[in-house]
Amino acid sequence: MSRRGMSDQTRRTLLAAPTLAAALGLARGSTALAAARPTPPRADYGFTPGLTYLNTASLGPTPRPIRDLMDEAWNELETNPVYETYGDGPLNLRADAARAQLAALLGCAADDLLVTRSTTDAMNTLALGMRLGPGDRVLTTDQEHEGAVYGWDHLARHGVAVDVIPIGPKDLDPAAIVRRFEAACTPATRVISVSQVITTTGHLMPVAEIAALARARGIFCAVDGAQALGQLPVDVKAIGCQAYAAPGHKWLMGPKGTGFLYLSPDALDRAQPVQLEAGHRFISNSAGTGCLPLAIGLGAAAEALRQRGPANVRARVLALRRQAYEGLAAIPGLTPESAEDGAMITAMVAFHLPPAIDANDLRQALRLKHQVIIKKVEPRWFNGIRLSPHIFNDEADVDRALWAIRREAVGG
Repeated sequence: MSRRGMSDQTRRTLLAAPTLAAALGLARGSTALAAARPTPPRADYGFTPGLTYLNTASLGPTPRPIRDLMDEAWNELETNPVYETYGDGPLNLRADAARAQLAALLGCAADDLLVTRSTTDAMNTLALGMRLGPGDRVLTTDQEHEGAVYGWDHLARHGVAVDVIPIGPKDLDPAAIVRRFEAACTPATRVISVSQVITTTGHLMPVAEIAALARARGIFCAVDGAQALGQLPVDVKAIGCQAYAAPGHKWLMGPKGTGFLYLSPDALDRAQPVQLEAGHRFISNSAGTGCLPLAIGLGAAAEALRQRGPANVRARVLALRRQAYEGLAAIPGLTPESAEDGAMITAMVAFHLPPAIDANDLRQALRLKHQVIIKKVEPRWFNGIRLSPHIFNDEADVDRALWAIRREAVGG
């Protein structure tokens, strides 16, 4: 099999099937078909009764139909492990074809995608596969999640320089942000690495403009999409980056322990992860034995989002976010770190707490006393909380969280 190709059998399977669902064995009436249902009802999520979950930006819930689909795949795998796992085994073909479901969502070719365990795994895979050496420079920001910079920090111990530009919560002018990147580029800058959505504030970065700047200067652009895919439309070709990494287990609501790395075809002269040595299929000699049921669940989650419509999801979560923002702003002592409105807002909203209230203490009180799950902002950024509603939430969830936060923060 060629380095960038599926097996002939996989191609025949896909071409012969009237739909992608059929190619993946999603027969009518099966649990597998139910897994691709556009919007699973509330009962399809496995939350503890009474739990109010507003922390999808950390980990999203996987709907029961997708979990059932993976259970079916596990059972099938164990009927004949070697036959199902390798070559043209039925389960192996389904896991490999899951990349086609991701590709349909992202606007790229299936052969441009490498299935990984997470965004961090994807970013590390990218960094270690880059042809960088002493004197080369990587440009990033001070708002990146650790998982997006571990790989670059590793290279820094071997002579690669990492330059960091500040992006504050009040930096809400996309053009000014692009100019800041432009001013920080040097003749030795080889990579720009940037989040599409900032993990702390939820602000949407102008990644298409940053990617265009990078291309104009011959710089490789890598985008961390961990907080983007699943809550807003993502088209990697329209962004124009050479690499895009994202997880399955946040806004996509896929299985935990899944992710992917997109590599543009014109990037392979500068990025050649070792996993590609034996081809892009999920199972290959260079990648080792992967978890086929997880890959199948990841593909089903991508297909469910595609049917749901990312634009529809974005409209819904922004409405819930607006409710959360207005409610938090009305609580005495809380100050916003996220923008109230504008082109840079996403479903995530973060507020600064007064010094007398510790973010971790508040988070624990909300969980233990009210069964409300939110995120504490890591203290290296600020003493605050972050709410991230998704499509399984409703207005009553937001109201319940706001009531609990007010009660714990100001006692009323």
